[in-house]
Amino acid sequence: MNGRVAVVTGAGCRRGIGAAICRALAEKGADVFFTYWGAYDAEMNPGEDNDPSKFAEELRGLGVRAEGMEADLSRPGSPGELLDAVAERLGPPSILVNNAAYSTRDGYERLDATTLDAHYAVNLRATALLAVGFARGFEAGSGGRIINLTSGQSLGPIVGELAYAATKGAIEAFTRTLAAEIGHKGITVNAVNPGPTQTGWMNDKLEKELAAKFPGGRVGGPEDAARLVAFLAGDEAAWITGQVIHSEGGFLRS
Repeated sequence: MNGRVAVVTGAGCRRGIGAAICRALAEKGADVFFTYWGAYDAEMNPGEDNDPSKFAEELRGLGVRAEGMEADLSRPGSPGELLDAVAERLGPPSILVNNAAYSTRDGYERLDATTLDAHYAVNLRATALLAVGFARGFEAGSGGRIINLTSGQSLGPIVGELAYAATKGAIEAFTRTLAAEIGHKGITVNAVNPGPTQTGWMNDKLEKELAAKFPGGRVGGPEDAARLVAFLAGDEAAWITGQVIHSEGGFLRS
């Protein structure tokens, strides 16, 4: 991936999936432009040192260029501003990883318009606008990669997270259709469902309960998802497009 520029959204948590993806791509030689949203990152990961400047230095230590940008992806104009910033600071991107997500607990008794709109803005609208903006500007003719993160909503319910399930589930349909539309430009489009992944949100009790549902006896780690994303971003995956890959380590829902 030497000389390629990758954009990864939602990499504000150093032990999260987004950060792991940045590291995996950098280790393969890609220059990395990542986004973070400080207020949300601090709310979801209180007390953790998630200084984006330190993370950028960590990535540069792998021998690549790395830049970070705070981006409120709930704003309609943010996707365009982000792609402009990437082109200006690192050059035209050839890899886009839509990892950023917004999630709150709701359920049918609490779901309202405000909650739905908040999830839609980040999980679906930002993903869609970034993807089409990337595709419109891609002129290399081959090697373009769009990888969206989803959460397996088509495989079973996520009780108590109606807005999250609805908006992330829509990404699967969007992925398949966009892949058909832009394949002629040399861009593949895929989605990855990493299954339950420990990024700090599981307490010990929950992690133990979930681990029992995996044949391997452990929950997923951020690196598990990152390895698959890095593969899909590379030349070896040039014949894979329009796919939703459920890389869950055999997770048993029943």
